Amino acid sequence: MTLDQLREFLGWCAVMNIGLLLWWFLFFALAHDLVYRLHGKWFTLSVERFDAIHYAGMAYFKLTVFVFNVVPYFALRIVG
Repeated sequence: MTLDQLREFLGWCAVMNIGLLLWWFLFFALAHDLVYRLHGKWFTLSVERFDAIHYAGMAYFKLTVFVFNVVPYFALRIVG
């Protein structure tokens, strides 16, 4: 795999992962009650706990996308 292919791969991975994160946020923000009711059937969670879990999950996912996709992509852009 060449550096150009790796750079393109990381770029597309970043785009898809950021799109997934945006979808998660929009679905959570716009359909919060629906998602809470759906998960409420399986797990006993308060609304505050449910929100905290999703907020932490989105923060962790965003951090991993930046660390493993965005930063290496820009490092390869700088190098080559």
